[in-house]
Amino acid sequence: MFDKKVNLRYRRIFLSFFYAFIFFSFQSQAQTGKVVNGVLRDSTGLSVIAASVKLVSPQDTLQASSDVDGKFSFKNVKADNFNLLITSLGFRPFSRSFSFNGQSELDLPPLTMAFESQLLDVVNVTGGTLVTMKEDTIEYNAKDYRVRPNAMTEELIKKLDGVEVDKDGNVQAQGESVTRVRINGKDFFGGDVKTATKNLPADIIEKIQIVDDYGDQANLTGNRSGEPEKILNITIAEENNNGNFGQFGAGIGSKPDGDDAYRYQVGGMYNSFTGTRQFSVLANANNNNNQAFDFNARGSGARRMPGGGGQRMGAGIGGPGGFAGGSNGLTDSYSAGFNYRKDFNDQWTTYGNYSYNHSDNNLISSESIQDFFLDTTILRSTNATNNAISNNHRFDWNVEYKPNDKLFLKISPTLSIGNNNSSGYTFTYQSINNVPSNNIENINNDKSFTPNYGGSGLLNYKINDQGRNIFFNFSLNSAKTEQDQDRITNNIRFSNDQDSTNAYVRQLVDLNNKGLNGGTSVSYIEPLNDKSNLEFTYDFNFANYDNNRQASSMDLEGNVTPNPSLSNFYEYSFSTHRVGATYRYRTDKFVYQLGATVLPTRLRGHTTLGGEDLSFGRNGFYFVPVARFEYKASRTRSFNAEYRGNASEPTFSQLQPVTDVSNPNFPITGNPNLAAEFNHTLNLRYRNFDFQSGNIFFAVLNANVSQDKITTNRITTMDDSLGVVQETRYLNTSGNYNARGFYHYAKPFNNRKYVVSLRGSANFNNNISYANSVENEAKNWVLNQGLNVQINPKDWLEVRPGIDFTYNTTKNSLQNRTNQDITTWAASIFGNIYITPTLLWNFDVAKTSNSGYEGNVQANPLIINTFIEKQFFKNKNGMLRLQGFDLLNEQVSISRTVTENRISDSRTNRLARYFMLSFTYRFQKFAGRSGAMPDDDGPGRFERRDRPMGGPGGRPGGF
Repeated sequence: MFDKKVNLRYRRIFLSFFYAFIFFSFQSQAQTGKVVNGVLRDSTGLSVIAASVKLVSPQDTLQASSDVDGKFSFKNVKADNFNLLITSLGFRPFSRSFSFNGQSELDLPPLTMAFESQLLDVVNVTGGTLVTMKEDTIEYNAKDYRVRPNAMTEELIKKLDGVEVDKDGNVQAQGESVTRVRINGKDFFGGDVKTATKNLPADIIEKIQIVDDYGDQANLTGNRSGEPEKILNITIAEENNNGNFGQFGAGIGSKPDGDDAYRYQVGGMYNSFTGTRQFSVLANANNNNNQAFDFNARGSGARRMPGGGGQRMGAGIGGPGGFAGGSNGLTDSYSAGFNYRKDFNDQWTTYGNYSYNHSDNNLISSESIQDFFLDTTILRSTNATNNAISNNHRFDWNVEYKPNDKLFLKISPTLSIGNNNSSGYTFTYQSINNVPSNNIENINNDKSFTPNYGGSGLLNYKINDQGRNIFFNFSLNSAKTEQDQDRITNNIRFSNDQDSTNAYVRQLVDLNNKGLNGGTSVSYIEPLNDKSNLEFTYDFNFANYDNNRQASSMDLEGNVTPNPSLSNFYEYSFSTHRVGATYRYRTDKFVYQLGATVLPTRLRGHTTLGGEDLSFGRNGFYFVPVARFEYKASRTRSFNAEYRGNASEPTFSQLQPVTDVSNPNFPITGNPNLAAEFNHTLNLRYRNFDFQSGNIFFAVLNANVSQDKITTNRITTMDDSLGVVQETRYLNTSGNYNARGFYHYAKPFNNRKYVVSLRGSANFNNNISYANSVENEAKNWVLNQGLNVQINPKDWLEVRPGIDFTYNTTKNSLQNRTNQDITTWAASIFGNIYITPTLLWNFDVAKTSNSGYEGNVQANPLIINTFIEKQFFKNKNGMLRLQGFDLLNEQVSISRTVTENRISDSRTNRLARYFMLSFTYRFQKFAGRSGAMPDDDGPGRFERRDRPMGGPGGRPGGF
């Protein structure tokens, strides 16, 4: 039987860790002596990171390194006079004497590091983009990029080399999705990327950083492990950190084709920043598919936790009248939220956010699914209409405490609540080997309530200045789903072109699922010398699940009877203990680390299915190696290689040796003999920035090999009343591997008035699948090549043409499988043209040509969006805009998914052609600056605020 005492045991463990956490938090040692604070800059004003800084006096010999902002600090300095010795790759050694002059804390003026002589010609050039690498960070100076007046951050990001923004506002960097955004190093609206990129003005930004973030532990200790998360960090210029800015506006539009409601949008955002406080509030209401928050984005917290639930939301307000309609279906949305940060002093900081969203989405879709089973091909053509109404609340908060340079504490509570109603109708035509089999009608009405809450905390303590360190964190989270389902299935099976069977089933289902998960980690770092250290880690994680599915059947007369065969009750717990050791060696040129962990696991569960009781348990033990190598050939070139191993246990539903027939047409049978899946992952990355020419090159290669991959085996049978029944079983397979390559090359001309960018990718997947216990090997290639050109020859003209080609092919080892080839050409051109100094014409044209899709999924839309905008007032911060969206009324969304023995082509509706008239007012007022907006260099100019480069041959101001 399932161990009912497991929760009590976990609570005792967490109480012990909690008491230890409280104890350490008050053990900060009293500091004596004097303090030195400094910051390093190069001759262009950029931070110098990872420099070796040594403080020497007759009483002191102290060592430190500059951080990602070029800052360094020394505590407990005994002497009144001292000397600083600073060295860094690519810079001349720096030496200077300083004196406290009776002060107990000395804040040094910025120290400028001079480049080595052989690098002077590389740095002081005209026409190159100054992009800086800082280990896991790529930094772009916003002042090097032209944007039109009043542009939002998204427009600036689109110009960054190696960064792409798609039509829906999703951001990719070096071919990987950016999942979180921060402002000055802290999460902004819970890390919601689009809320920041579509609402923050570009002209307040100093730098944009793309960061491979390994979590708080890596940021505090410098030791990296696990898989990084792509972070967008926006640094606000210091002069813009003290003032108010924002926008508000409204728009009214026509009725889109096929809809009887006029389009509208109203909203605004207000930001108040001071040196120690940030406050932002946002509100929006519209019916043009423009949602303010992404409820899949959650605050990073103090320990990495599972992401929040709910459907993926769209972008921020983007300025009333901005183009929308990027998401599927037609959506009415109402949103509001705030973000707050306060630095009380050097020790206490708090920040967090609250967001609310109401959405009402109507979706029309069609799908063509091909399933392959030996000599049998099953084709399902589906047409569906769905309505989903959701109300989501999200609250994330963080409190940080740093009483001295040794101790750091962080507590992060979280809360999210979802309340959703959905209804839908689906009609499916099914054939077997091109012979009609059956028609299936599905009607569903569901209601759900999903409260989730939890918290996490961390403590980091620097035992000494040589690098000895201890790190501790924990998390505990509770999730619950309460759902009422009303499902009707009417299955009509054909025989000799006559209706032979009409199977009517109506299920009333109550779902009550509960989950409790958490964990804790401890890390101890022992320095071996000034270049190497040894880290010991222990990580404990657990998850408890209690799932209750109680089903009843209702006949046509309305009689309700319990149906045990469609019900399922199971509870289980899964826990892991990970113990590891890692050796790291670091120099100015390279870093490498070697390590390994052992991972014992334990799973226990109990299920009641179809009236049968079953208890189940298994133990596992895994060895996981880790290797990482970083080589920095120069300030502009680097190469990284990383190997990771990871074991994934099968889920309880995959293991339970009984058949779940809660969906009679798609029963599921587990396999208690499944082994864990083990993945070998290799990541290679190369970066090269040529300051002299301005050329930029990225290349990434990822490869993954899966041992004992858990694969489905679909068994197809015919039932007299149900028609085709596809039972899912599980087994372990070998021969599964995949690889992905990506590159980006950009070359600027004539002081970045012209930039040519090439990018390409190649994805290969080798998948092993089974149908009726017969193996099929599917080889899938997806090749992409793109060319983009940025053209800014004059102040009043900006044009960005581009073209992409994608080839998607699948070859199967079974001869009866249909090999698939999909080709897509996508051409686009975007432009801003100032007809007069205050009259702007914008156009955005995209043509897509597809071939190889099945049935009515095929589409080749030509999408034309355009607007004309009149700007008012001295600083052109009032904008009256008339826009046309999808002028040819061809907006549609299509996609192809290839998985194991299935190919799925889908098509969904999107917001059709409409026109909108809107007015937007944007305001800025910062300390020491008068007026609503910064003055422009001239009417209708694309802004670029160049900084002096220093020395002969420096970049001239303006262009």
